[in-house]
Amino acid sequence: MTQLLKSGSETEDQVIAILVQEQFRSMISDQILLSCGETTLLLNGVNDSPSLTLMITDDEEMTDMTHRHRGINKTTDVLAVGADFTDPDLESRYLGDVVISFPQAEKQALKRGHAVEEELQLLVVHGVLHLLGYDHDTKIGKEAMWAIQSRVLAELGLSIEIEGI
Repeated sequence: MTQLLKSGSETEDQVIAILVQEQFRSMISDQILLSCGETTLLLNGVNDSPSLTLMITDDEEMTDMTHRHRGINKTTDVLAVGADFTDPDLESRYLGDVVISFPQAEKQALKRGHAVEEELQLLVVHGVLHLLGYDHDTKIGKEAMWAIQSRVLAELGLSIEIEGI
């Protein structure tokens, strides 16, 4: 893993750590991932400058993490592992980790007919929304999550049809 620690802006204490497996490093813009995380927080009224980690990995590591955190022994496209504690080093609230499988993002981008970079943006937004407490396990929950997800994607300049993440 390669880690890049970036802060949201000069005036905020927010820190979004981006970890990307070396094999995917050249295919991903850290700035785009960072922007997705920041925009999702901003449009949800999160103003206490929380920190989180965005991780891009392969299917093998994703399968391991999904098994460890959800008890399911298979890969998935995005996994949100909530933490919600105060990080003593950063002196900010730590929301948790958003883990994305690059191979799954590639497959879904091809299926949906858009660039893998757009799919990664969608998955970052989706994962951060999960860290903020959104879920899609009920019809009402899904409608609420899809509405804010669409709003964030529009703010990022994306118009992706989301059928069932």
